Order: sequence, then structure tokens, then C-alpha cells
Amino acid sequence: MEETKNSPPIQGVVIITLPPPDNPSYGKTITAFTLSDSPTHQQQEEEEEPPQQSQPHNQDLNTGVLRASLERSFFFRPKIVFGLLGISLIALSFWSSLTQETLFELRDVEHDHKSSNSSFILPLYPKRGGAWNSRTDVEFKLGWFVDFKPDKFMDQEKIAKSLSAATKLDSSVNFPVRGNIHSEGLYYTYMLVGNPPRPYFLDIDTGSDLMWIQCDAPCISCAKGAHPLYKPRNVNMIPPKNPYCVEVQENLKSKYCDNCHQCDYEIEYADRSSSVGVLAKDELQLVLANGTGIKPNVVFGCAYDQQGTLLNTLASTDGILGLSRAPISLPSQLASHGLINNVIGHCLRTDTNGGYLFLGNDFVPQWRMSWVPMLNNPFPNLYQAQLMKMNYGGKELRSGSTSYGQGTVVFDSGSTYTYFTDQAYKALISMLEEISSEDLIKDASDTTLPICWRAKFPVRSIEEVRQFFKPLNLQFGSKWRIVSTKLWIPAEGFLTISEKGNVCLGILDGSNVHDGSAIILGDISLRGQLFVYDNVNQKIGWIRSNCERPEKVPSLPFFL
Repeated sequence: MEETKNSPPIQGVVIITLPPPDNPSYGKTITAFTLSDSPTHQQQEEEEEPPQQSQPHNQDLNTGVLRASLERSFFFRPKIVFGLLGISLIALSFWSSLTQETLFELRDVEHDHKSSNSSFILPLYPKRGGAWNSRTDVEFKLGWFVDFKPDKFMDQEKIAKSLSAATKLDSSVNFPVRGNIHSEGLYYTYMLVGNPPRPYFLDIDTGSDLMWIQCDAPCISCAKGAHPLYKPRNVNMIPPKNPYCVEVQENLKSKYCDNCHQCDYEIEYADRSSSVGVLAKDELQLVLANGTGIKPNVVFGCAYDQQGTLLNTLASTDGILGLSRAPISLPSQLASHGLINNVIGHCLRTDTNGGYLFLGNDFVPQWRMSWVPMLNNPFPNLYQAQLMKMNYGGKELRSGSTSYGQGTVVFDSGSTYTYFTDQAYKALISMLEEISSEDLIKDASDTTLPICWRAKFPVRSIEEVRQFFKPLNLQFGSKWRIVSTKLWIPAEGFLTISEKGNVCLGILDGSNVHDGSAIILGDISLRGQLFVYDNVNQKIGWIRSNCERPEKVPSLPFFL
């Protein structure tokens, strides 16, 4: 009893309640009870630290309770924390691998309203339905301006006479895009040029600079085309001193005419076809994605002399829409007018039913895009990236490049098929030798493409023979697979079906293309994915998609 009497009396009790582990923002709750002869008084308050006026004994008690609670806390168990972190990473990777459709998390509406730019969305259609089946109609653009000879160009008096007799056809452009992936291969867009507006079908080509339309100036050599020839007037002609004329004539070794009133040009394409014409300026009647119509003046080519394969490939279209990085390309001109950000995207469907093209950045997905830096060399105006490694199945295909990595990959919507360097092509052919079996054997009688296989039955779909082939895997950014950016191309991305019902290899030997050092991805390998060329941030991106339409767009415009 004496010991009890001598012990200090209890003056109060302090209860500390810690916040829940999943929401520490609630703070600690401190409840103090004071014991005295007067009626019990309870005080409760919420604060971050214990009261400083507490007795030393109570401070020790509080510290012990807090330490014990923390030791029992969920977040002070490293094994659990690291375990959950690992599970989360595995789940995220698994979700990413399963999700194959485009996740279009578009920029929020508030962000769009803050920008003065907008976007054009253009439907894409195929030139002809069905499979790619004609080797003679294969298109391979990659055009560049070349030096020309005076005798190639029409006498100015003839052009002036033609222009004076022409009716008043000004400009306006509307963009529906049609295209498909066959022997001809190219996709095209539908545009309105002139005032009143006249329709023209233009092949979309990320490998060419200039937009040009077959023109009655008069025409020396023109393909049949889908519509009547464009007829310019004197006011449409671009003078030689115009900056765009200086650009297209930069390869001239000597001046053609000091007193000319027009700007002559010649474009030569990788398939040795060519187009000669004069630069003109006219309105393009465009419709923004929000339905607003505008009529900017743009510079384009009035082409009156086509040679080579262009005479065949333009049988169902009227010209070419150059979408490269050059200042004279249509996207660059629209960006210079402040109408769009210089961003281009195209999505080509795998079922040959077209797709869509957009100019501007409003339809660029915000999530899960794979991005790689855009190279400025060796082809300054082309969309190209540095390839680090390429595999067919699990076997490496070396391109033979002596530069860092495995060379350059060019993305070209103007080419029907894909082209490998000589070494990579030979290595792939060697690996494909093991395919020959009773179920699939080479058919030398089929000349659609260099290599075709015959099955026991007429092939109607690549899915029927997919099991005999392995996917291609291109790695960018790093040779280490875990940190590299990968472009996966399935069998549908390099095989096509011939008229004989055979399956043919849509990858060709590109040793004679430019200097033979680049891998060129054509339409056949660009299907089933949205590709974005961001000229503002100098990067190229892609994401798998069914290419029907961007999300939040109820339907594509300009269907015919």
C-alpha cells in the first residue's frame, strides 16, 4: 500500500490513432483525457505532431506506440512492397501484350480549344479491290527533283496560248482519301481544286515532296486519269524568283531562263518514271475535323508530261500528294499558314478497304505509342529512323551497314512493297528456304513477284498459310531487346496473294534503290498500324489499330 501511495498519481491519458496506411493524408488523431476532481473534460484535435506541452513520460509512451505501429505497418515490410511492385510490372506487361487495338486517348477538349491549330481527317480508299497481283503495276515512288534540259519543256508561247484560252477554273480542294494495297498498291485521297471546285484523286506519298495534278497546259503525255485535266490560268503561275521555285530548282546546274514567267521542274522517281511541269498556285477547299471549311492558297505542280510507269499507275488517279518533310509539301505549307501543326498520320487497313489519313496533331493517341527519333540524314526530306537490329523469327538479319546499328529504315506510303538491302534480302531468302515442304512449294511459273509458293489449294487469305512463316521484328534505339523500341510485322505485312492463288513474298531486293543502304517499308508492311510523323518534335511513332477511324470520330468524311 505504501508503494501505491508513493507512486505519482495519474493525471491523464493520451490516445494516438494513426492514419490508415492507404491514405496517410488523414493525419494522426490525438485524444487527451485529463483526470481531476472536477467533471471529466475531453479534448480532441487533429494535427501533424503531438502536443509539445505533454509530460516527458507521455512523450516516451507516444514514441513507443508510434514505433510499434510503424513496425507493424504494411509499408515497412520490404518483401511485400517489392513483391507487389513485381506483380504490378508483370500485370502491366501482360496487359500491354494483350491489347492490340489502338487506344485513342485523344487530347482533352479544353486543350484543343486553347490551340489555334486544327486537323484534317481524310478517308483512304483502295484503287482496286482484291489482292496485289500484278508485277507490272508495282509502284515505287521516292521522288526527287532533278536537273532538266530546255528541250524537255514546252515553249512558253504555247503555254501562254493555252492559258489564255482556258476557262476560269480556280481552286478549291477537298480531301477524301482512297487507296488500297495491291499490285498498284497506293492509297489515294479525294481533293477539290479550283473555283468552282473540281475533284481530283491523288496518290498519298510520304516519300515525295510535291503535290501535283495532271494539267492541260496543254498536256504532252498524260495518263488517262480519273477526272478531266486541271486547267490553269495566267494568274496561277509561280514566277522563278518565288522561294518554292528556288527549292524545286536547287539541283539545277545552270539557269534555264532569266526572263521566264513560270517555274519549270522535273521529278524523277525511284522506278525511273518522271513527271515534268510548272508550279502553280491555287485554292484548296479543305474541311477541318470540326466541320469548318477553309480555302488556303497552296503551291502545287501542273504536270503536263508523264513518262514511264506513271502512265499506267495514274489510270485511276490524277496525280500525287507529296507528304514529305520538304517545305513545299502540302503539310509543310498548311503548317506555314498556321492552319495545322506539322504532324501527319496514316492508318492502312489490312482488309484492303482503305483507312484514313490526317494532317495535324488532334488525332495522335496520347498513350502506348511507340516513338523513335526522326533522322535528318542520309535523306533530309524522308521519314527515316535508325535501325539497331532486325530478326526473322529468332534469327538476326544483318543489313550490311557499316554505320552505327544496322542502317536506316525509310517509311514510304508511295511504294507498294518493302525493300531490303542486298545482304538482308539474301539472308531472308536463305531462311525462307526451309519453308519448302509438301504443303507449300516454290512455283517458278508464277512471275507475279520473284518468289511465290504454291499450296495444295488456292490461297484466299494469308491466314491460311501463316503457320509456315515467322514475323519480322525491327528494333530501334538499342540492340538490347528489353530497352529497345520494336516494330513487329506479321506475315500479312510481307506476303501477298497472286492471281494464281499462290502466296508471294512482298519483300524485294533494294540494292539498286538510292545507294542501296536503306530498308524501305512500303504499303504492304505499313498496314494494320497507325503511323505518325511528328515534324514538330522530330519523331516517328506507331501503334497497332484496325484503322477504321480514330475514336471520337463517328464517321469518316468525304466517302463517295
